[in-house]
Amino acid sequence: MYATAIYDELRQVERDVVEGERRLAEQEALIVEMKRQNEETSKAESELERMRAEQRRRDQDRQRLLSRLQP
Repeated sequence: MYATAIYDELRQVERDVVEGERRLAEQEALIVEMKRQNEETSKAESELERMRAEQRRRDQDRQRLLSRLQP
């Protein structure tokens, strides 16, 4: 049962990682478009950094779960 719970959590984290990557790409595209239009990007760039930190935490969670599945 222990491994089953880890696999369940890992599946959710994997989904979160994929969704996070999608959101990062959207935010990066938004910043590129804002720069192209000579708009202020500092808030969007700050948000991107926050999102990257969150993504790093998700990646760490994924690695933690994978290591728990090692024999």
